[in-house]
Amino acid sequence: MKRFLAGIAAVCIAIGLISWGRTGHNVIGRIAANHLTNKAKAGVAALLGEETLADVASWADDTRNRTTGSWHFINVEPGLSFDEFKHQVEGKVDVYTALVKAEGILSDVQAGREERVDALKYIVHFVGDIHQPMHVSREEDKGGNTIQVQYDNRNSNLHGLWDSGLLEHAGLNEEQLARQFDKATEQQIAKWQSDPQIMWAWESYQISAQLYGEIEKNGTEIDEIYYKAHMPIVENRIEKAGIRLAGVLNVIFDKTAVAAAPDQQAQPAAALATVLEGDVANHTGEAVKVRSKVYGHKDFGSMVLVNLGGAYPNSLFTVVLRGDARGLADSLEGKSIRVSGKVVDYKGKPEIVVDDPKQIEQ
Repeated sequence: MKRFLAGIAAVCIAIGLISWGRTGHNVIGRIAANHLTNKAKAGVAALLGEETLADVASWADDTRNRTTGSWHFINVEPGLSFDEFKHQVEGKVDVYTALVKAEGILSDVQAGREERVDALKYIVHFVGDIHQPMHVSREEDKGGNTIQVQYDNRNSNLHGLWDSGLLEHAGLNEEQLARQFDKATEQQIAKWQSDPQIMWAWESYQISAQLYGEIEKNGTEIDEIYYKAHMPIVENRIEKAGIRLAGVLNVIFDKTAVAAAPDQQAQPAAALATVLEGDVANHTGEAVKVRSKVYGHKDFGSMVLVNLGGAYPNSLFTVVLRGDARGLADSLEGKSIRVSGKVVDYKGKPEIVVDDPKQIEQ
């Protein structure tokens, strides 16, 4: 009997931890779809078929089990500095590490089709989860699930209030919410999409700390004043999630092709020609060797972009570190390295994709 009751409690907690509710996740998918590049649209369609990002936005909740349950949230101590927070988050099995892993799988064109489809669905959902403030909060109250509140003449809890209560109070459908929330400027879009995933989580952590403090100070009676003060935060988090989801998918699909058929045979490697760093752009489509100096890098989770021959945006070419090669980034700073690989064109600039650490010699 005790085991049965424990199982029921676990299910209830899992249900309570479903972030944004179906409506919020679907709105995030709708906003993201508005900001995809043509390559990303084609990549999504090739993997999802007739389904849209909104259609699959709650798939990760629908298929959730004991193994994947911890992938949807982050439990950390209150009052952490950013460095302390980052250290704790990166050392856990949580929504941040699950998101980074899923991005890596989707970026790997050698991964199986089904694996990439699941990774895409997880990414759509986890980007939403990490932007829900109560999904980056305290373990002691199950992300606000045990903090009871009264709102709209019914009993709820702090987590449920932020999952769906405030959104439902708005009285709008998904299409109306997406249209109302999707209003970022080009400057905001560029800024939000350049922020690393750990910052998305940190933003939620700071907001949840604020929400805890307000409940402790003002009590658990949630009124219209609370709604009007906090609905802009809900709107901002959902809009950011949609914009950043599009950014993740644009980066991945603009740099990768749709997975090849399983039976497709690998092509023999092309002979490598040694070229000068300033001449890389003239060898697009060719496999080359080139020596150049590293001038910084930027980590996008699923890949790391390394500037060669000059600092961004004046670099002569970019090296894209993926898979096992991602761990090389910090060790390359300021060094002269020799890179081997095929030169590709990305928006008029040359890049060399590195999946194997052996492609780089120091």
